[in-house]
Amino acid sequence: MKRRDLIQHLEQCGCEFLREGGNHSIYVNRAKSKVSAIPRHREIIEFTAKKICKDPDVPQP
Repeated sequence: MKRRDLIQHLEQCGCEFLREGGNHSIYVNRAKSKVSAIPRHREIIEFTAKKICKDPDVPQP
């Protein structure tokens, strides 16, 4: 899955950008007070994408 597609999915589900980390972008779901880190790779494998969506209680893409 492309990183930009995953970010678009998270933003459509109510997550918003919080900050840039050393090697990750941090997104937060303020409604559920949960945080997820997205690595800065062009391609993100499916297992990692599912984990990223599971952390802030977002449905899988």
